[in-house]
Amino acid sequence: MRKHWLLFTQTVTIALALLFIIHTLRPELLPTAAHNGVVTLYETSTLPSEGALPVSGLSAAAKKAMPSVVNIYTSTTIKTPASPFVEDPRFRFFFGDPDNTPQKSSSLGSGVIVSPDGFILTNHHVVEAADQIEVALADGRKSRAHVIGSDPETDLAVIKIDLAGSLPAITFGHPETAHIGDMVLAIGNPFGVGQTVTMGIISALKRDHLGLNTFESFIQTDAAINPGNSGGALVDINGNLIGINSAIYSPNGGSLGIGFAIPATTVKKTMEQIIQTGSVTRGWIGAAIQELTPELIQSLQLGDAHGVLITEIIRNSPAHTAGIKPGDLLISIDDHLIDNWRAMLETISNLPPGKIVSIKMVRDGQTINSKVKIGKRPKPAAQ
Repeated sequence: MRKHWLLFTQTVTIALALLFIIHTLRPELLPTAAHNGVVTLYETSTLPSEGALPVSGLSAAAKKAMPSVVNIYTSTTIKTPASPFVEDPRFRFFFGDPDNTPQKSSSLGSGVIVSPDGFILTNHHVVEAADQIEVALADGRKSRAHVIGSDPETDLAVIKIDLAGSLPAITFGHPETAHIGDMVLAIGNPFGVGQTVTMGIISALKRDHLGLNTFESFIQTDAAINPGNSGGALVDINGNLIGINSAIYSPNGGSLGIGFAIPATTVKKTMEQIIQTGSVTRGWIGAAIQELTPELIQSLQLGDAHGVLITEIIRNSPAHTAGIKPGDLLISIDDHLIDNWRAMLETISNLPPGKIVSIKMVRDGQTINSKVKIGKRPKPAAQ
């Protein structure tokens, strides 16, 4: 009996030893799920089949958007101003003939392909005054480009390249549905090192009063944006374009985690006009305004008034013709309430020149209704 007991205990010991060795060295040989009441010993993650790798959301977004982002190289001819002493023989005797050879200045930026036939979005300041523009695609191809049109007031421009075949156009997203905290990717050519992807979140929306553009409603992001990223893409986690990277906040030119992108809604409206007509046409009435502050409301004894205060009228402008005067409180335009400078600027600029609109004002405590014929907004003086 004792012999049988020893044989049994040795068998059990050897079996447990084998189970331990298999569990340690070859766990895949053990059952991993419960079948017919058998309890599972442990769980393992499902491995992908051979040749297939798991793809995270961010890498899929980058893979989708990167082919549409291009590098832009520009060169500009700089003429050296002639010295006032160039005709003086004594000057030439000591210093020789001046070198009036034009100098070349080069710069770099990024752009986004928006149509399969070669239209590319970028920043106005990237191609401004450029004599020559070269575009390098993500697949290595290069092409000369020409400017279709630009809009300094939104810092946007459209250029075009001519290459055989259909080009990889970006898919536009919906920045109006974006929220603070949403994850984004910035794609561009920082410092000319080549196409680079950085990750961050949306840290603010509708940033304005920055003094960068006339029309400002920036998406603020902490994704690293550096010189050379201008004109590149800001995309959501699905790889769709939600903005064009335009500027950074930095005293020394490096990224401090505060970058600004022009929303795709603004980009789309501007781009469509430029492609169709070569420029952007906006409405204008010729009035300068000031937003109401608690101190201003108290000093003018406006009570619970809302609106914007007219501070200046340009002579012979639509506002002047309509009888609007400095000191008037503008309340609404075609029943659209106006309660800040951005609302007035956007409402008027979106109206076509020649359209007659109704305006409501308060003057000396009396409500006044009037009509204004929208004019065409003049081009910026810098153009």
